[in-house]
Amino acid sequence: MEQLFVFGRFHALAGCEDALRKAVHDVVTPTRQEAGCLSIHGFRSIRDPRLFYIHARWVDEAAFDRHADLPHTVEFLKQVEQLTDHPLDVTRAQMFV
Repeated sequence: MEQLFVFGRFHALAGCEDALRKAVHDVVTPTRQEAGCLSIHGFRSIRDPRLFYIHARWVDEAAFDRHADLPHTVEFLKQVEQLTDHPLDVTRAQMFV
């Protein structure tokens, strides 16, 4: 199996930037400890302070699927639904170059 790369984009509702920043932090920290997670980082745009990203690298898609069912992930998804101004925007990808 090839490694899986995951890109999540989260644009906060006006006034929800701090809450979204905390939600990203709170999901990244325990995710780093998961079997199958090779790396995960949260990012904030320097041009749009309401725009956040998560980039993660997993051993395979099955590891990411297990992650999706864990309590900290389920709670994060509930939070971002209330804190963002768009539907969930997550891309699963494989490196080709």
